[in-house]
Parts: sequence; C-alpha cells; structure tokens
Amino acid sequence: MRVRGNPRAQVVRIGVRLDAGTSAGVRERLHKALDTGEGDLILDLSKLEMIDATGLGVLVGAHRRALSVQRRLVLRGVPPRIMRILAVTRLNRVLHVEVPAAAVA
Repeated sequence: MRVRGNPRAQVVRIGVRLDAGTSAGVRERLHKALDTGEGDLILDLSKLEMIDATGLGVLVGAHRRALSVQRRLVLRGVPPRIMRILAVTRLNRVLHVEVPAAAVA
C-alpha cells in the first residue's frame, strides 16, 4: 500500500489482498491518511484480487472515519470480482465507487 497526496485528494494503493492477515496494517495506514490529509481519500483497488469480511469491515470503518472528519472515501479501479462482492453485500450503496469514464460514455 502506498499513499500519495495532491492538493485535492490522497490516493492509497491497496495490494493484492485485503483480509484478516493484512487488515490491521491497512486499517492503521488508512486512519493515519484520513487524520493527516485533506480532500477525498481515494483507494486504488485495481490490484486487489481477494477481500474477506475483515477487509470489507476495514472499508466500512474507513468510510465512517472519513465522514467523521468531513472527508469522502472513494473506491477507484474496483475489479469486477470485487465489485460483485460489494453488490452482493450492498456495500456499493454505502461506499462511493468511482465509475470509469468509459462506462459513463
């Protein structure tokens, strides 16, 4: 996971897995990014291949923390498999998922 900042948003790249084994470190980094930055916090999920219930909990927790500090959590580059999980759990209705420009056109 890497954190990059720009004047309007921060981008955090999530690795291949977001599960019970990686969630503690990811949660800590997301909280730090939310507490120290400004604007949107964009999670780049383009490399994410596997997420479990613990990983989903990290996303929901980061979303709630973002709201508490008047920021927005945005999911970018969500792979189709992960998008299906978000849809089945209905988290796609809670979390802000960025729609690719090609999908809008």
